[in-house]
Amino acid sequence: MSNRMWGGRFAEGPAAIMEEINASIGYDQKLYRQDIAGSKAHVRMLAAQQIVAGEDAQAIAHGLDTILSEIEAGKFEFSRALEDIHMNIEARLAELVGPAAGRLHTARSRNDQVATDFRLWVRDTLDTLDEQLAGLQLALATKAEAHAGVVMPGFTHLQSAQPVTFGHHMLAYVEMIGRDRSRATDARKRMNECPLGAAALAGTSFPIDRHATAKALGFDRPAANSLDAVADRDFVLEALTTASIAAMHLSRLAEEIVIWCSAQFGFIKLSDKYTTGSSIMPQKQNPDAAELVRAKAGRVYGALMALLTVMKGLPLAYSKDMQEDKEQAFDALANLSLCIAAITGMVDDMEPNVKALKKAAGSGYSTATDLADWLVRVLGMPFRQAHHVTGTIVGIAADRGIELHKVPLEDMQAVDAGITEDVYSVLSVDKSVKSRVSYGGTAPVNVRKQARRWLKQLSREPEAK
Repeated sequence: MSNRMWGGRFAEGPAAIMEEINASIGYDQKLYRQDIAGSKAHVRMLAAQQIVAGEDAQAIAHGLDTILSEIEAGKFEFSRALEDIHMNIEARLAELVGPAAGRLHTARSRNDQVATDFRLWVRDTLDTLDEQLAGLQLALATKAEAHAGVVMPGFTHLQSAQPVTFGHHMLAYVEMIGRDRSRATDARKRMNECPLGAAALAGTSFPIDRHATAKALGFDRPAANSLDAVADRDFVLEALTTASIAAMHLSRLAEEIVIWCSAQFGFIKLSDKYTTGSSIMPQKQNPDAAELVRAKAGRVYGALMALLTVMKGLPLAYSKDMQEDKEQAFDALANLSLCIAAITGMVDDMEPNVKALKKAAGSGYSTATDLADWLVRVLGMPFRQAHHVTGTIVGIAADRGIELHKVPLEDMQAVDAGITEDVYSVLSVDKSVKSRVSYGGTAPVNVRKQARRWLKQLSREPEAK
């Protein structure tokens, strides 16, 4: 039999394979709250505009509340034959309130309905992700304050470069996550226009009040162009772009956790809560949570690329291709949420190995830049000359297999006679990091100040909301 919700034009029902490829209820049932909220706002507006009788609107609203309760109680039976969440809810509404249910779809289409539902869902999800990211920032800033003075190697090319502090390293990720949150805020602001009332693509002849429905659903305004309102999926693409960059940041931190946990580095310790064992090697403690965070970034990227590919060739306004906007977005954002939770747990859980970090901080002649800076600052040497002198002294240390601060003074003076014993005051890793007092530098005093600024800011956010 034909689908009774749209079957007047069709004498036969769809082929089995048509039903299989066409149905989206298996995943878009996730939109039930948003669909019901949109329908309630729409029917209230229809009643206020005297398009639908007040008693019919009340019956519809009551029926929608009943359906919401049924779904949340697990008592609602979703039907593949009814294709999607919109048809499933409308069919059940007809069973509950009779012919009046048919008035709900006045002055709207599934095109503007799904665009509204999905905007609401993405908006709600971005709000949830923002709260999670704030929690990750809090964990990182807390760890940064606690370990503001713990010296560790800073790397470029994964080679020892200059000493930094563990707290400074944690705060780098606080800044990254801050930008992720800023992007999410920007995306949310742009998406906060309501498609409802655009109908199929051209608007409607009914005297609807789109500003009222937009306000009721928490949108800033109705979308200004009916074609764009139903054809646009930029809001999903922006959310997935933001999610992809955030996933990349999480993956970078996860990669560092994997490296730091290794026996060769031994920079941090993770407890059994975030590690797993081996079926054959009893000594293993694998950082699997971090590895999975690293891998799941690919799923987020994949969703973005899939939707870009779906949208790139579509003419205005709506095409069924756009049904493919949801499933991978649901998966990507759910996995990002899981990754944020896992990384936050690992940050809370991990403990730095202070001795190993300090030992590594002095390796690779990491205070060579401090020596060059001393030559410039104390002897007034041009930096390029200081760079050459320092490189020569590093070469002496490397040839002898000794650390930079163990090169005898007379050997340094053989390279440049002006060098004095005061040079040793800058060659320790502790003094190196303490000297980096420029704004944004790794000096412990800076790190504590920045960590406390972030902690104060994050503690105020719930009040601001």
